[in-house]
Amino acid sequence: MVQIELENRNPGPNRRSGVSIFSSRIKCSECGSWYGSKVWHSTSKYRRTIYQCNHKYEDDNRCQTPHLDEETIKILFISAVNKLLSDREEILGNFELIKSTVFDTTDLEKEQAELQNELEVVAGMIQQAIGENAHFALDQGEYQERYNGLVDRFDLAKARHTAVTEEITDKQTRLSTINAFLYTLRKQENLLTEFDEKLWCSLVDYATVYDKDDVRFTFKDGTEIQV
Repeated sequence: MVQIELENRNPGPNRRSGVSIFSSRIKCSECGSWYGSKVWHSTSKYRRTIYQCNHKYEDDNRCQTPHLDEETIKILFISAVNKLLSDREEILGNFELIKSTVFDTTDLEKEQAELQNELEVVAGMIQQAIGENAHFALDQGEYQERYNGLVDRFDLAKARHTAVTEEITDKQTRLSTINAFLYTLRKQENLLTEFDEKLWCSLVDYATVYDKDDVRFTFKDGTEIQV
């Protein structure tokens, strides 16, 4: 989970910010950018922090998505979580049905092992070819063709090995994230009556703002709830 958070902080136009729990979890539906915090009336008694699309004023095509203040975000979150809790048993049941198939990595791990073996075998063949060429007078055209063929074979196996390894890691990471989400969901016995920062961090993947009356929370199991 620490690695995921570090990746989310990597530079980029749509990177997640670690400035606040809200800045890194609210998305503009129009341009896909994250909302950032802005302070209004910073030197007066009316000072307050609002959140708006970070790219709202960057060009002539301004995003029309509204800003949200912290209190509104908290109220919307409470409403979304309470809707989520009302569907808890269905969510838990659905996950149990798909867990053994969607997140199974048995076949991928078998392919990964076979590809690793292929890489080791072909690497050995390449070294053998290089050694033979160094010690014997070989036809250089035939040698180069053989060498290039082995390198191509190695590169194909390496590319597939990398893809399979990434897919295994992705499945394992998503499974871990969802298990943590469901653990928190099971523990939350009562409906929320006030904002809980720990629940925000453990349940919410992100919220997408479409309009002031249309904010959709995407939770870490993929469930989307509109409030």
